[in-house]
Amino acid sequence: MSEVELSCCCTFCQFVSETQTISSVMLMDTMKKLLLFLSGLLWVSAEVVHVDLAISGCSDSDGEVMYSLDGEEIWYADFVKGTGVEPQPPFIDHMSLVEGTYEQAVASQQICKQNLKVLREAEKDIPLKNDPPSSLIVYSRDDVEIGQKNVLICYVTGFYPAPVKVYWTKNGKNVTEGTSINVPYPNDDFSFNQISRLDFIPQQGDVYSCSVTHPALQEHKTRIWGENLSASPNPGIGPAVFCGLGLTVGLLGVAAGTFFLIKGNECS
Repeated sequence: MSEVELSCCCTFCQFVSETQTISSVMLMDTMKKLLLFLSGLLWVSAEVVHVDLAISGCSDSDGEVMYSLDGEEIWYADFVKGTGVEPQPPFIDHMSLVEGTYEQAVASQQICKQNLKVLREAEKDIPLKNDPPSSLIVYSRDDVEIGQKNVLICYVTGFYPAPVKVYWTKNGKNVTEGTSINVPYPNDDFSFNQISRLDFIPQQGDVYSCSVTHPALQEHKTRIWGENLSASPNPGIGPAVFCGLGLTVGLLGVAAGTFFLIKGNECS
């Protein structure tokens, strides 16, 4: 075989090889697109039954490890008291996490703080995003009855980063007994919300307040509850009945007097 023929043959082999490579690449690309399309169809058709969420985060002075199901807290680590808390309402079947969950949470906080230190050294002067609470609402858990135990709820949402600090007052004096607060819970827009509770017995004249502080707030944000609280009993229908009856009798008397006055004038 001559050099020209060999060269042409090699060129043809190279062309065939490149053509096969291009065909393989196009086939692989088509298969990937088909796979993505099928995956998209499967994802679209899938029905979400439950949403399970786990949060683990830390800062220089605080940390959080929390597990939730369908938006309800199942378990969180209380690093101040050194234990795990299961804040589940009494009307559901109680769920408990495996033994050793709190110890795992403590270990995860050490890893989180180490990673945070490395990140700060690698990216100095990281700009921090601060969003103040967008909403603060105070309401009672149950219908208010004077002298009956109840719970005041202070709901704070729309802030970033977490957490906020919540303070309660009663008639202008700070209250700590009977207060509690949950761990920060993420919203769909990546901001957070928190709920603080205060056990109380409503009495006429008592005024409560919930105040919130956050790095993005220039001054604390406060909501008042109880200014319109009244112990006046419902007067019922008795007074209205007697008042209506008296008015009716009076009108009848006026009508009778007018009738006899007209008759008297006709006789005269």
